[in-house]
Amino acid sequence: MGFKSFFAGIVWRVLSVILFTFGLVYTFLEEDSLILSVIFLLLLIGMTMNLISYGNTTNRKITRFLESIRYSDFSSTFTKDSKLGKSFREMNLSFNEVIDAFKKTRAEKEEQMLFLQIMIQHINTGILSFDSKGRIGVINGAAKQLLQIHQFKDIYDLGKLSPDLLAKVVDLKPGGSFSINLRSDLHLNVQSAAFKMDGNSWTLISFQNIKTELQKNELQAWQNLTKVLRHEIMNSMTPIASLANTLGIILEEDIQEKDDGMLELDSECYMDLSEGLGTISKRSTGLVNFVNAYRDYTNIPQPILTNVSVKQLFDNCHVLLKEELAKSGISLSLQMNPAGLEIRADQELIQMILINLIKNAKEAMAQAENKEILLTAGLDVQSIPFIRVTDHGEGIVPEALERIFVPFFTTKKTGSGIGLAISRQIMNLHQGSLEVQSTPGKQTTFLLRFG
Repeated sequence: MGFKSFFAGIVWRVLSVILFTFGLVYTFLEEDSLILSVIFLLLLIGMTMNLISYGNTTNRKITRFLESIRYSDFSSTFTKDSKLGKSFREMNLSFNEVIDAFKKTRAEKEEQMLFLQIMIQHINTGILSFDSKGRIGVINGAAKQLLQIHQFKDIYDLGKLSPDLLAKVVDLKPGGSFSINLRSDLHLNVQSAAFKMDGNSWTLISFQNIKTELQKNELQAWQNLTKVLRHEIMNSMTPIASLANTLGIILEEDIQEKDDGMLELDSECYMDLSEGLGTISKRSTGLVNFVNAYRDYTNIPQPILTNVSVKQLFDNCHVLLKEELAKSGISLSLQMNPAGLEIRADQELIQMILINLIKNAKEAMAQAENKEILLTAGLDVQSIPFIRVTDHGEGIVPEALERIFVPFFTTKKTGSGIGLAISRQIMNLHQGSLEVQSTPGKQTTFLLRFG
């Protein structure tokens, strides 16, 4: 029609509808001509439909634009009806700019996705994802090489390698981890993460073969243990050997034979021998205690896991230590949330850890002003149970903080230095952890996490 604007087109069509209406009424009432009336009626119907269709131009354009976005069809353009006026030309330009922006964003996402896929395939860590039905989403080359499973269709194919591995992976909570020895050359460390994509729940599993690292750590641990054993044994045996030699010299030089053939010692020689034998006895006892401590560290029983009430656990510790703490003027405060919190643990072993930590806190608070030990239990952001033991004692200096879990290392004048090492080993047997944070002179917190 060549109209210069959409408005003019609407006006022309409205006027045509009015004109054809008057024509229909006039021919029907005045001329009494059925043919003309039918003609005007058809023209009126046609123009009315044209008006409606013309008025829906904007709706059709918006619908086509939204469908282009919905189905990611960015090949559409909006330029053909710019003759309808300036407002339509501006709308067409806006539509085209939005489509170009979506097209650019999609291209950037495709590039990022391609980069991510290349990166996943080239990292040494095995990556595998699966949905709630067990269907595999992504699996990289490192995972295939580690697992050596051909035709990996779903997560249940892990059972071909190890039923235990499959059971642990299926039961693994988001953010959790475990390690499993599958072969002489394959010891996997497995970690889990959860995410949602397209409304579906997905689990991301990473695999690492830590066999070589374990062997290095094992060798280093044996070397460190050998150093400790050598140091402790030499500290005890050297003075024993020296004293034994000295006592032999004393006997050889100071003993006298009487006329009747009896041997005689003077009082000074007797005192020297008595003192020397006493020292040998003390050093021997110390060496026996050290060997017993080593035996305790290497013979921790496997925990028997049951559902343990944290409240009952705290109450037991409070009853056992109440009098001892009261003598030192120390109060033991108990907090837990939720009140009915339970942990999966060996009650006796965990109670042993808490008693050890509370006693350590008591010794650290000898000069403290705030004589309160706080036992706290709860669930972290990942719903993993934890127990905290907090004191306001002298704290631990940073230099010693990394070594307090090393067997036989101690910052105290008395003690074997084995308590914290045993406590951490017990938590490892629970598939948990024991960590410490300390600010010297202010506060020390030991954190037990069960999972």
